[in-house]
Amino acid sequence: MNVCSNGFTGRPGADSAARRVVSVCGFTLIELVIVLAIVAILAAIALPSYRQQVLKAHRSQAKADLLEYSQGLERYYSVNRTYVGAALPFTVSPRDGAGGSPYYNVALNAVAGPPSTYTITATPINSQTADTRCGTLTVNQLGQKFYSGTGDDAFCGFGVSGP
Repeated sequence: MNVCSNGFTGRPGADSAARRVVSVCGFTLIELVIVLAIVAILAAIALPSYRQQVLKAHRSQAKADLLEYSQGLERYYSVNRTYVGAALPFTVSPRDGAGGSPYYNVALNAVAGPPSTYTITATPINSQTADTRCGTLTVNQLGQKFYSGTGDDAFCGFGVSGP
């Protein structure tokens, strides 16, 4: 509620034409405290949700990178009949040079076999270590996808909880 008070100023005893009306308007302290409390409550609700969405976005990028690298390894295998000797184009996610800091270290473990196999692992680093529900993401030559966190399969959306 905006409170305004009207008062007259001027010299005592002056005629009414010499007086002018001054309007003083402003917010009361209680109004400002109420607005501040509402903003604080909204921030307390929105901030954790925002942080979860940021973690989810970084996880989605790592999942996309793992699947892209997996496809590259299959192309390598179709030419060389082994995964040994293949290399990942990038060792972090998001890719080098994408700006900002990386959120996952990406590593390849290729085994000569027989049969020749591989495992690509994305391990959370920096601020992404707060993502304990999905943790480390892994994909292998069979296309099997695993995560190591405490969340469920529906939450992580990347295969099943596994090794």
